[in-house]
Amino acid sequence: MVEPLAYRMRPTNLDEVVGQQDLVGPGKIIRRMVQAKRLSSMILYGPPGIGKTSIASAIAGSTKYHLRILNAATDTKKDLQIVAEEGKMSGSVILLLDEIHRLDKTKQDFLLPHLESGCIILIGATTENPYINISPAIRSRTQIFALHPLAGTDIVRALKRALTDKQKGLGDYPVAIQDDTLAILANGAHGDLRSALNTLELAVLSTPVDAQDKKIHITEQVLVDSGARPPIAGDKNGDAHYDTISAFQKSIRGSDVNAALHYLAVLAASGDLPAIMRRLLVIAYEDVGMANLPAAARTVAAVQAADRLGLPEGRIPLADAVIELCLSPKSNSGIKGIDAALADVNAGKGQQIPDTLRDAHYQGAKELGHGTDYKFPHDYPGDWVAQQYLPDDIRTAQYYEPKENGKYESAFAVQYQRLQKANHYPAKS
Repeated sequence: MVEPLAYRMRPTNLDEVVGQQDLVGPGKIIRRMVQAKRLSSMILYGPPGIGKTSIASAIAGSTKYHLRILNAATDTKKDLQIVAEEGKMSGSVILLLDEIHRLDKTKQDFLLPHLESGCIILIGATTENPYINISPAIRSRTQIFALHPLAGTDIVRALKRALTDKQKGLGDYPVAIQDDTLAILANGAHGDLRSALNTLELAVLSTPVDAQDKKIHITEQVLVDSGARPPIAGDKNGDAHYDTISAFQKSIRGSDVNAALHYLAVLAASGDLPAIMRRLLVIAYEDVGMANLPAAARTVAAVQAADRLGLPEGRIPLADAVIELCLSPKSNSGIKGIDAALADVNAGKGQQIPDTLRDAHYQGAKELGHGTDYKFPHDYPGDWVAQQYLPDDIRTAQYYEPKENGKYESAFAVQYQRLQKANHYPAKS
């Protein structure tokens, strides 16, 4: 069996890793770990084909540890036991555990003591957010590193290396391909190097040698016939992905429906459903927020529907949410309020909680004066009574500055100002 080109071109040391230089570049954390010979277990997460397995392979090659690859969903506890025994005999073994977010409790419980003893150095790979989808027990024993889609220039460099490598790549084939054509393949891969390499290999192996010049001519059409995707419009350098996300949010914030739908289409064409969903949730609460809270709730429902449907059908609820968010009144009072409160917290303000609010459910609390003068609001007319809640040093702080761009926040503003006045705090001008 001949391994695919992407498999053969896996790096054997950190210098061969394509992209992810914020982790493996000179002076960066993974390279420092390897150089210091102090490896710790880690989780690498990000989209498919961007280098999670490659980094594990490079770490193993740079440290001379054995690398074993398992899948958390399909491999069994017995497979883990075999790796653990090897680790005990050799001192340590690197285990690349793909789809680690699908690790069940039985396998997890077996794995944990081996991580703590160091006989297994775990490198978990996942496309899911580990802070949400991986158990706290695993997270607490690992370092978490986010990987990013590769730039088109990085993919072009890797493709050229594969075309000239006679040992592992396609260097023995008389391939003729223009730089512009390679760039089309790289940018159309949308950050997925594995896809680009496998498309290139199929194109080379399926294209006959030209009878006249004895070359294998790889054109744009040959690549398309081999499964290459066209690049996103405007994505000329591989960095437009983040520019598109930025333009998407700014168009919704600026209430331009047509521009927002355009950028939604660009992101949908790239297949980047997770980025769309995350950005829409941010927009709903950051830019619309209190001005139209039901729109934020409906955005959550639209994102959940899109997640279940997947693309292309998921574009429909997403488009509905984009249109509503664009045409909704806007308010950023929520993010401004929490950021103002965080600024005080980070400055060390408000550390002394008023005695009336302290926990009084233990023996001796009364003697300390904790909770003794607390007024229970439900015992008063209108379920409200004036009393101090903020610490003394920020007693009159007002983080929330209501806007009146929508009927919801306008109503909240009236109530907020009434309560401030009743509580004898001056309204913020």
